[in-house]
Amino acid sequence: MSLILEGFMGCGKSAVGRRLAARLGIPFIDTDNEIEKRQGCSIAEIFEESGEEAFRQMETSMLYGLLLSGGGCVISLGGGTPVRDANRGIIRDLGKVIYLKAPCEVLASRLERGVEKRPMLKGHDLKARIEELLLAREDKYLSLADQVIEIKGEDSVDHICDRICGNTGSLV
Repeated sequence: MSLILEGFMGCGKSAVGRRLAARLGIPFIDTDNEIEKRQGCSIAEIFEESGEEAFRQMETSMLYGLLLSGGGCVISLGGGTPVRDANRGIIRDLGKVIYLKAPCEVLASRLERGVEKRPMLKGHDLKARIEELLLAREDKYLSLADQVIEIKGEDSVDHICDRICGNTGSLV
């Protein structure tokens, strides 16, 4: 069984995932980073050169590969991955899904410095776009989640990991 972290970009999936994997002694996979490595370019470049649909197909292919590998790991999903119907069943089959739910204000503050690397935000009013995407994605995140962790701006990565693991150091 794997532990899958879902949530909006900037909620802390990658940082929390790395720390959780280290605590649990299992591999960590960030699907966005893996796609960038395999393609030899950034997600922004993939969107620009091939379009969003091509990127979403790469996400689905990555999830199938993870499912077929069968190994337990911590997986950080891209923010839009759970929205695609083709991905939802695969995500469920991979393991336990944790939704890292952060409010718009926290997300905007974390994302304002890297908007140019985020094709879904680039060229938009940041806060309005985050609100729009959250509204469109929230039901999908919640319907997949086995556990919801409310994120506050001051939460440390260790504190979030403690809440996921129930302070026991292992998954509960």
